[in-house]
Amino acid sequence: MTQTNATPVREVLIIGSGPSGLTAAIYAARANLSPLVLEGQPSSTSDQPGGQLMLTTDIENFPGFVDGLAGPDLMANMRAQAARFGAEFLTTKVERVDFSAQPLRVWAQDPNSGDEVEHMARSVIVATGARSLMLGLPAEDRLISRGLSTCATCDGFFFRGHRIAVIGGGDSALEEAIFLTKFAETVTVVHRRKELRASKIMQDRAYKNPKIRFVWDSVVTDIAGESKVEGLHLRNLVSGEEQLLEVSGVFVAIGHVPNTAVFNGHLDMDESGYLLTVPGTTATKVPGVFAAGDVQDSKYRQAITAAGSGCMAAIDAERWLEAL
Repeated sequence: MTQTNATPVREVLIIGSGPSGLTAAIYAARANLSPLVLEGQPSSTSDQPGGQLMLTTDIENFPGFVDGLAGPDLMANMRAQAARFGAEFLTTKVERVDFSAQPLRVWAQDPNSGDEVEHMARSVIVATGARSLMLGLPAEDRLISRGLSTCATCDGFFFRGHRIAVIGGGDSALEEAIFLTKFAETVTVVHRRKELRASKIMQDRAYKNPKIRFVWDSVVTDIAGESKVEGLHLRNLVSGEEQLLEVSGVFVAIGHVPNTAVFNGHLDMDESGYLLTVPGTTATKVPGVFAAGDVQDSKYRQAITAAGSGCMAAIDAERWLEAL
């Protein structure tokens, strides 16, 4: 049985260390609020320090970097910048919370002793992000960012003139497919059913696009290629027939899941689990608790929008503390 220890009450506690959490840390630290960042654990796919950008090799749409940079480098720079102004970091995963009264309470495991540590704060910024649903194939770990992606807006530019596959049948999949036709030679939508789940207007747009093709009733059984994507192994669920679809780019668009399980019953969420905030702010229903980044954004999901909302959350928290 682990022992529970407590720490002094903080002004600001930040949960998560992607673009939103680190930007919030920079702003909170510059405001002399001495934030503590619980940055997640490297072994956790849903709570990795640095967030999804740690799996992104090249970022070319983050303002200020003419030649682009690697995702891990951007996260390392942002973390160092926050630390320069006095932000503190603890590599641990939050296990439970209690936002029913002040001070707000968050419990996480001590990475060294294994004891449960209680962290208390007057304000909390939730920046735990979201994760893309994947196919569950061993090849995904090997080929992510090597022809395999989950974000057409982020990576589509790199596939100019390529033959691309998009996995999925909902609005997100068709939005990605239509966007990718700006760059690709062809885009093949692979769907496990005979009809799409997407809205009628999105279906009409996709069917009318001469670059988009469809493979129906099929699932991906493997991704070909050792160091880069070379094709998809498909199996038809009706006939059992197998085929190799030769593509050099694969975009998985079967959905995203916000990392909000630990906040069930404590914060309001929409039907998909994204945290709800007061329109125009980052404030949740709980006084002193703010949400930033992909954990409350199911629409844009970009590094720059996450960073922007992290700035907003830090300013909202600072002003809320001043008003007490």
